[in-house]
Amino acid sequence: MHGDTAQRLEDFFTQLEVEKRASPHTVKSYRRDIAHLKRYCASKAIADWRDVQAADIRAHIASRHRQGVGSKSLQRELSAIRSFYHYLMQNKHTDSNPAQHVKAPKQARKLPKTLDVDQVKGLLEAGTSSVLEIRDLAMFELFYSSGLRLSELSALDMADLDLAGQSLKVRSGKGGKDRLLPIGSKAVAAINNWLPHRSAQAKASDTALFISSRGSRLGQRSIELRLKLWCQKKGVAEAVHPHMLRHSFASHLLEASQDLRGVQELLGHSNIGTTQIYTHLDFQHLADIYDKAHPRAKKKPQ
Repeated sequence: MHGDTAQRLEDFFTQLEVEKRASPHTVKSYRRDIAHLKRYCASKAIADWRDVQAADIRAHIASRHRQGVGSKSLQRELSAIRSFYHYLMQNKHTDSNPAQHVKAPKQARKLPKTLDVDQVKGLLEAGTSSVLEIRDLAMFELFYSSGLRLSELSALDMADLDLAGQSLKVRSGKGGKDRLLPIGSKAVAAINNWLPHRSAQAKASDTALFISSRGSRLGQRSIELRLKLWCQKKGVAEAVHPHMLRHSFASHLLEASQDLRGVQELLGHSNIGTTQIYTHLDFQHLADIYDKAHPRAKKKPQ
């Protein structure tokens, strides 16, 4: 690129540093991101920033993606390019922003790990040796029994439980929605074991179902740490976290029922697409369902 074009880029970086007071880290990132675009322009003999078209930006981003650059990095690069062109437009150096409507490739959503049924059984049948472990077992049983989010479990009050009816109410879950959930018999039994101890140590004003040894509501971080400690003490090799118990609940229920809509309701997902991503069935399980259900897919007898 010719001298004027290079100078405009340096002026942009100066504006970032002086007028925008961007951090040195931000300026360094912008330099690196736009340097990739400069190399693309050089390879295509584009000599002026005004000559860059939206098609060029798309081709550049696609090339970077083929090189293995992730979606988040490409989103950052596009943000840097848009900011640069916004500067050029403000200073009358160009009439349009070619990166304005270009989007980075979507990042594949990674599924959290799940436990199989035997692993869950081993986790929940490891036995208790203290009041705190009685409480912890009740929490973990309820996680797996009802597929709660960590925030929802921490927020549960005594009034939210109906142990006789084996149900609980999640109040103001994600999206501000309430939902009614079943509680399995194992979780009911574990909670009933915990309640006398809770009554002995709870503050009169505290309505929380799960409380600390000081009598106050157990926070999310404390629950995470208790699950980690439980696994260490009980010799569970897998690094288990609360989200994994929720995911295992959804996965096992879906595998057994094939009722995607039902699992969606239990998880509190507003969009069934989220449930499809969040839960999973292994291909062989799907293939078996297909072979049994599709009228023209049934295997011939041997």
